[in-house]
Amino acid sequence: MAIFSLMATSCLKTSIEDAFKDWRESNDEWFNQQKANTAFYTTVTAPWDANAQVLIHWFNDTMLTCNNLRPLFTSTVWVKYRGTDMNSVPFDSSYLRTSPADSVAAFKLSTSTLVEGWPVALTRMHVGDSCRVVIPYKLGYGSYAISDVIIPYTNLVFDIKLVDIYSYEKK
Repeated sequence: MAIFSLMATSCLKTSIEDAFKDWRESNDEWFNQQKANTAFYTTVTAPWDANAQVLIHWFNDTMLTCNNLRPLFTSTVWVKYRGTDMNSVPFDSSYLRTSPADSVAAFKLSTSTLVEGWPVALTRMHVGDSCRVVIPYKLGYGSYAISDVIIPYTNLVFDIKLVDIYSYEKK
């Protein structure tokens, strides 16, 4: 039974890889093109995983926010965000929500509650920063489909504003 289960899982993964091969390759190529644009994007590597890299472009002057608080990996943050795929097709936005007030969403930073790329980016931001974050599909939803827009192997692009850090206390 265990061998059959392993074979079925392996076959399913192969069929997903085959079905989305062109999309996966175009997402890889697009991400590498963005990464090569060092005048616009900064490659940020997670301190806890050298293979976890996202691209960030700050829209604000970071010298004005450099003394503001930065979230920890265990922080809960208040953010505003818009999410699209690499073709700018939207899939989610906190701006479309009416609760809590002012379209702010709260997230607990951890890879168990968010796609892995979010903590990589947010732990490099300061309160008040606004950024475009490009998350490769390996740090997003990988080979899983989440919606009609987020199909397997979809890179994620987020415009994020770090509004605040919930219950942050200096010790």
